[in-house]
Amino acid sequence: MQMMRLPPYQHSAYSSLATWIGKSVEMAVNPLDAWSLAVRSSWGPLSTELIADCRRYLERLVMSSSTEDWQAALLRDRPAAHELYRDPDCGFVLLAHTESEGLYRPPHDHGRSWVMYAVQQGEVEMGTYARVAGPDGQHRLVKRNSVRMTAGQVQVYLPGDIHDTLCITGPAMLFRLTERDLRKEKEEHRLTRYAVKGGVWMAEAA
Repeated sequence: MQMMRLPPYQHSAYSSLATWIGKSVEMAVNPLDAWSLAVRSSWGPLSTELIADCRRYLERLVMSSSTEDWQAALLRDRPAAHELYRDPDCGFVLLAHTESEGLYRPPHDHGRSWVMYAVQQGEVEMGTYARVAGPDGQHRLVKRNSVRMTAGQVQVYLPGDIHDTLCITGPAMLFRLTERDLRKEKEEHRLTRYAVKGGVWMAEAA
């Protein structure tokens, strides 16, 4: 098998890519670089295998040492949104978000994209909803369940899934992996957001 060879990342802490993707490689990189290379190695059309791989890689990334320069900067600066990685070929994007305690984001979907959230710090509750037609023919949301996420946990939402978020213990740090740039989904009016109307969650006008 041909070996992959890249110059080592100059950092005091090293992470072998082989431990991420289980393949024979000769490489030493920091955890963020290892994560991006691992995701690229698995990338392809949406499948059970792709989701399992990306979940595993994100779980490892979110639990990497906070002494890493990029992690320490996030915990120090606590940006509301910060892009950590954008893949020029595959198109996936990884962002970090700081959520203040009590911050609530109403139900929404992500257009054509699948999305993964991982908690690095704090505690976040995420609820999942289904869109159903009522007796009047109008569609409204019915809450299916909610999950409390703590450090190291990952939640997956596939295209069309609807969810909300509530920061329970903050400030919380979340990593969000999106299949594609959601700004374009928003510009093309593919994202749906919901608001309470008459006591029920209804889709907002595009």
